[in-house]
Amino acid sequence: MATVELSKENFDEVVGQEGMVLVDFWASWCGPCRQFAPVYEKASDKHEDIVFGKVDTEAQQELAGAFGISSIPTLMIVRDGVVLYAQPGALPEPALEELIGKARDVDMEEVRREVAEQQKQQEQQGS
Repeated sequence: MATVELSKENFDEVVGQEGMVLVDFWASWCGPCRQFAPVYEKASDKHEDIVFGKVDTEAQQELAGAFGISSIPTLMIVRDGVVLYAQPGALPEPALEELIGKARDVDMEEVRREVAEQQKQQEQQGS
């Protein structure tokens, strides 16, 4: 599967869907981004059930700013609309594959329970 170019117009629609979405925040002038690109593309071909998106931080400065992206490349993994991982750094292929495997193994029911509990605590502290 080819990667999807993400913008502020389509980001919420693509990333908010069911399933797993990987997002690569990158820029054309970034050496590590260029090194990571073929690894990311290869993974996108291998994992056809995952959406692989790319955000050009130069063209989408508002989107990069909304996520506090200050170092690129930054990889974000979102599953069922929940951010599971967001870290800067170009990953070698084995590390990316391991990360994808760990994201697949996450118990999303448990994550949703934890998120709901955190929201409940925040509401109680705010009142």
